[in-house]
Amino acid sequence: MINGTFSMFGEPTHIVIDGNNFYFIDDNGKITTLEGLKFDFKGVIKEFPDLEKDDEWKKKAIDRLKEHIKSYKDEVEKLNYVRSELEKFGYKSLYYQRAGFRPQKFT
Repeated sequence: MINGTFSMFGEPTHIVIDGNNFYFIDDNGKITTLEGLKFDFKGVIKEFPDLEKDDEWKKKAIDRLKEHIKSYKDEVEKLNYVRSELEKFGYKSLYYQRAGFRPQKFT
């Protein structure tokens, strides 16, 4: 298990990766999985043009994201993928923590 902490507008977001399971936790303790995230239709269509006329575009996009995440060999690679995606949207990487050891700054 690995935890990552990111910040946007001064509000921290914690991400817990346990195998292929992702949990997003805000500072109020609200826990969300991939299914609970908000997906922008235009962003999904940009990534997956074939879903434009599909009524279940969100479900299929989540399934494809899960399959993509499974392609990484370990939790560190998965966290680095999430980090690169979040930084595109203005999140700042603060630190990560592996298996209960001391938190470390991202390098």
